Amino acid sequence: MKRKIYASIMLVAMLISVFPYGAFASSHREAPLISNDPLADNTDLYAFRSPDNPNKVTIIACYVPGQLPQGGPNYYSFGENIRYEIHIDNNVATKGDDIVYRFTFDQKNEDPTTFFNIRLGKQNLKTTYTLERSVNGGKKFSTIVTNGVVPPPNIGPRSISSPVGLNAPNYESLIQSAITTASSGEKVFCGTSDDPFFVDLGGAFDLGDAPRTTGTQSIDGLKCLNVSTIALQIDISTLQKDGKSAAQAANILDPNYVIGVWASASRQKIRVLNPDDYYGTESHQGPWVQVSRLGMPLTNEVVIPIGKKDLWNALTPYQDLEYLSTFGKYFYNPELGLYMDDALFGGAVPALAPLRIQKNSLGAFGFGNTQNGLYGLKGNPALAGTALDDAIFGNLLLPAANSPRSVDLWPIFNTGVPNLKPYQLATGKGGNPLAAGKPFINNFLPNGGDMLRLNMAVPPTQRNSAAFSNLGIVNAAVLGLTNPAYNANTSLQNIPNMDGFPNGRRLEDDVVTIELQAVSGIALAAIGLWYDDFNGSNPVTQDLLDVLTYNAGVTANDAPLRSQFPYVAAPWAGTHNCDCNTPSSRNNNTGISQNAAMAKSSSTLGLAAPEMNLAAYPNPGNGNSTIKYSVDAPSQIKITVMDMQGKLIKVLSDKKQETGVYNVQWDNGSLTAGTYLVIASKNGVVKQTIKVVKN
Repeated sequence: MKRKIYASIMLVAMLISVFPYGAFASSHREAPLISNDPLADNTDLYAFRSPDNPNKVTIIACYVPGQLPQGGPNYYSFGENIRYEIHIDNNVATKGDDIVYRFTFDQKNEDPTTFFNIRLGKQNLKTTYTLERSVNGGKKFSTIVTNGVVPPPNIGPRSISSPVGLNAPNYESLIQSAITTASSGEKVFCGTSDDPFFVDLGGAFDLGDAPRTTGTQSIDGLKCLNVSTIALQIDISTLQKDGKSAAQAANILDPNYVIGVWASASRQKIRVLNPDDYYGTESHQGPWVQVSRLGMPLTNEVVIPIGKKDLWNALTPYQDLEYLSTFGKYFYNPELGLYMDDALFGGAVPALAPLRIQKNSLGAFGFGNTQNGLYGLKGNPALAGTALDDAIFGNLLLPAANSPRSVDLWPIFNTGVPNLKPYQLATGKGGNPLAAGKPFINNFLPNGGDMLRLNMAVPPTQRNSAAFSNLGIVNAAVLGLTNPAYNANTSLQNIPNMDGFPNGRRLEDDVVTIELQAVSGIALAAIGLWYDDFNGSNPVTQDLLDVLTYNAGVTANDAPLRSQFPYVAAPWAGTHNCDCNTPSSRNNNTGISQNAAMAKSSSTLGLAAPEMNLAAYPNPGNGNSTIKYSVDAPSQIKITVMDMQGKLIKVLSDKKQETGVYNVQWDNGSLTAGTYLVIASKNGVVKQTIKVVKN
C-alpha cells in the first residue's frame, strides 16, 4: 500500500514537472493560479525618492494579501521555499536586470509543545531571512544580510508586552529592532505592516461602481488588513548606472538617472508531499520558476483580460516586447475605454460618467477604441524630431492604425515617457500639440517591459507641504499649465509632485484615480490634445474639469504613514476592533481640490475655469443625476434647478459649506424630457449655470 501511495505521489511530481503549476501566476489575487498561492503573491510595489533622505531611494514590495490581524493560531508571514526578489534595470544598453535583491526566509518553533504562537518569551514559526544581492544581472549573488529579524505577528498586548508573552515595551520597539543595515549599505526591513494600498474593491469589481452609485458608501476593501512587507532604502549612487550621486545629475530630468523596478516571487518546479516516515512534511526540487510578478499597479487587474492573466505573469518584463502582438492591443484599445465612450458602453457604468475620452480632439484626432489616434500623421514631416518620428521611436509609438492609445497608455506602462516633443506640457506650444512645450516628466527606459520607472534626479515633494498632492504627475501637469509660477515660460522647473506616480510610486499616490484619469485621456490633454468640448479659446472645459475632479471613492490609506523608513504603518493588532463599514476618516483626495483651484487664469494659455466647477452626470440622464461642485472658501451655497422658461423646479441645497468638493443628488425621474438649468450661487450671487438634458 505504501508503495502505491509513493508511486502516486511521484507520478504527481512528474506531471508537475511537465505541467508546472507555478509557470503561470500573478499578483494581488489578479490571476486564477496565484490566488491559490498567497504566500508567493506580490500585492504591490512602490519606488520613490526618500522624502527625509533625498540621497536615497526607497523600494517597497508587499506580499501575502488580505491578512486578517486575528488570523491565528498560525499567523501570516513570508513563506519558506520561496525566492522574493526586487529587480532593477538602470541601463537600457544592457539586457535584463542590472541589480537583483533576493530574500529567502526560514521559520522555526521555539516551543512546539504549545498551540500558542507566543508564550513565556518564546515564539513559534519565528521567521528570519537571508538577503543576497547581485550586481551583474543575477549571474552571481553575494550575501549581505544573514539571520535578518522579522518581527512576530502583532497578536495583541498580552502576547507582545506582558510578562507571559515577549515582555517587549510595545510592538513599535520590535519594528525598530528589526530594521538593519546590510553589509553593502542598504537599510532593510522585512515584516508585517498595514496594507498601504487603498481601493474600494467591492465597488470597483461590481462592474466598475467606483465611486459607488448604488446608494452605499465607498469602503476601502483593504481597511484593517495587513500585508507582508519588504522595504529597502538604497543610495542613489548604488542604483545609478555610473555610480553617480543625486547631486551629480545634469538636471532634474537627467535621463541617466532613470531606473526600472519590478518585483517577483519564485518557487521550485516540483513540490513533493513526503510519504512513509515523513508524513506532514514536504520537499522542493528542480529549477526555480517565477510565480508572481508586479511592476506598474493594476496592469493585470484592469488591463489584461482574465484569459491572459496567468500567461502575462509567467513572463518577465524583458519578454513583453516579444509578446507585443498578444498584449499590446489591451493597452492600445483598453477595455476600460469602452466604458468611457457614450457611443459604446459609456452608459453602462454610471460611476465613470465624468470620464470621457477625446474622440475628436482639435477636430482631427480620435482616441476612442479602434480610432486612429495620431496614426494619420505617420510619415508626416510634422513628426520630424519628435518621439513619434520613425527614425526615433515612431515604430513603437505609432505601430498601426486603429491603435489609438499607443501614444499614451502603452508608453506609460511599458517604456516610460521621454522628455521629447510631443510629451511636454501644452504651456508655450501655441496650440500645436507637436511643438516643444514645458518639460514635466522623463522616466523613459525603452526596454518595452512593464515596470515602475523612476527618475531619481527629480527632487521629492515634502509630504507636509501644502503643494503635496496624491495625484502625482496629474497635479504637476495642472500646476505647469495653470499656475503663474510655472506657466510663464517653457524652462525646466521643479514643479511639485513631479516625483509622483507614474514617475515611480509613492505610498500616498492615489493610483486608482490616476490610472482611470489616464485612460480617460488626461495625459493627452496635458500635452495639448484637448477634450472634444474645447472651442478654440479656453481649454479648461467641462470635460476637463470632470476628469480632474473625479475620484474612485477611496482616496487615502486607512492608517497614517510614517515620516521615516520603513514609511508603512504598523500592522493592525489581532485584538483591534475594526468597523469595516465606516469609510476611513482620511478618505480625502489631496489633489482634487488643488486641481480645481489651480485651473485659474494663465498668461500663457488664457486658462480660466468656472469658479465652482459645476458638473452633472450622467448628462443626458433619466432618473437620478449627480450634481458636483467645488467651494473655494466657506460660503453660503445654493444649488437650484429651473426649466428653460425660468420656472423654479427644485432647490437641491441651500446651506453654508466649507472649502471642498461636494455632490448632491437630483431625482428627475418624474420630470418631462427636455433641457433644464442647474444654477450654482455663492453668497447670493450666481456663479455658474449648466444645462442638463433629461431623456
